[in-house]
Amino acid sequence: MALMMRKTAAPEGDNNIFWTTMADLLLGLAIIFMTLFVLAMTGFTQESVEQKRKQVEVNKELIENLKKENINAEVDPMTGDVKISDLELFEVGSYNLSDHGKEYLNKLVPIYINTIFSKQELIDEIENIIIQGHTDSQSFAGIKNPDIQYMKNMELSLQRANSVAAYIFSTNFDRQYSSKLKKILVVEGKSYSEPVLTDGKEDYNKSRRVEMRLKVKKLDITDIFFNGIQHL
Repeated sequence: MALMMRKTAAPEGDNNIFWTTMADLLLGLAIIFMTLFVLAMTGFTQESVEQKRKQVEVNKELIENLKKENINAEVDPMTGDVKISDLELFEVGSYNLSDHGKEYLNKLVPIYINTIFSKQELIDEIENIIIQGHTDSQSFAGIKNPDIQYMKNMELSLQRANSVAAYIFSTNFDRQYSSKLKKILVVEGKSYSEPVLTDGKEDYNKSRRVEMRLKVKKLDITDIFFNGIQHL
């Protein structure tokens, strides 16, 4: 009987060794995974900061270049978004560029394109240049249905954005950037979905605008993760 008990005890001990080994292995894998994850997230943060730093530097240069030419445009120093009042570009209720609007774009567009595209490290990170048209929420005469009002403003905002985008190619920007520009230029109409507010109320004059916006590519954390593995 004692002999039989000893025989059954041996496998029991072997099982304990097996599960202890598996537990150590899983713990080791978990530690490795967590280490790689931290490396990936650290790399992601560093890449994000560097990407934003490059963009802010170009935005600063753009603001300075526009000021030198006395061009009245509101530029966000962080995003580089340029807001242009409709009064600079169009007659009231029209989507055809005025003579003043064409003169304005003749000055602004070459500075905008040449400044942004002069930085190779930023060009590779730009996904789109978006030309957005915006209107105010005031009603078209004779139209009472709010949905129709919204879509009438959508049509106007899109037509204005398209007029600006089309005229860009008539300006004197550096033509070496033309091919790239055609690949990333996008036109959008926003109707009155993004009004400009002053003291909680819509500022009709500022709401009517065209924006030139940069959409920068998002960093791929998967690539950064596997780069971290390669450096282990």
